[in-house]
Amino acid sequence: MGFFGTIFAPIENLLHFVLETLYSLTDLAGVGSYGLAIILLTVIIKMLLYPLTVKQVKSMKAMQELSPKMKKIQEKYKDNPQVMQQKIGALYQEAGVNPLAGCLPLLIQMPILMGMYYALFNFTYPSAEAAKFLWLPSMSEADPLYILPILSALTTFLQQKMTTTEMNQQMKIMMTVMPLFIGWISLSFPSGLVLYWVTMNVVQIAQQWWMYRGEDSKKEAA
Repeated sequence: MGFFGTIFAPIENLLHFVLETLYSLTDLAGVGSYGLAIILLTVIIKMLLYPLTVKQVKSMKAMQELSPKMKKIQEKYKDNPQVMQQKIGALYQEAGVNPLAGCLPLLIQMPILMGMYYALFNFTYPSAEAAKFLWLPSMSEADPLYILPILSALTTFLQQKMTTTEMNQQMKIMMTVMPLFIGWISLSFPSGLVLYWVTMNVVQIAQQWWMYRGEDSKKEAA
């Protein structure tokens, strides 16, 4: 299983139990689908983590909005690092931004997200029939039609675009490279795992839309 697999094993086992419970519920509803159970589990996790997601996304956006001012300070006081740090600290305080605020929610979410990764990567379906979902002949194997890998790349790009406001050249490159990388590794990942990733991105996109709904009209009014 490896070092990290051992660390996240308790969370993996818990998520396996919840996944089986959700499958049983879908079975009672007459559909009996592990694919639907994966989608439900992902939505539940994202809803439970929503307060942390709000803090993380808003902190990232606030830092990006301060980026131009920070660059001016860095250029102006590049020969005086002590004054530079004082000015940047004052800028954070004035804007009410904590540069570490976006890291803590991510660190709290990481064990759950990694546990979900191992839970689905190592998941053994009880039968070949149970592993089928929509066009997928088996969720333990890669998507033969490449639909999920394409969706994983597209939703990753859209989710990043919604989060990122001010972009330097490095961030622009990252916004192109990261979705392509996710899509590429998804070509060989079990499709059940990629289904989780796509669902997580879609829910994240919906949550970010909800966070910032009406923001543009407020800016125009101001």
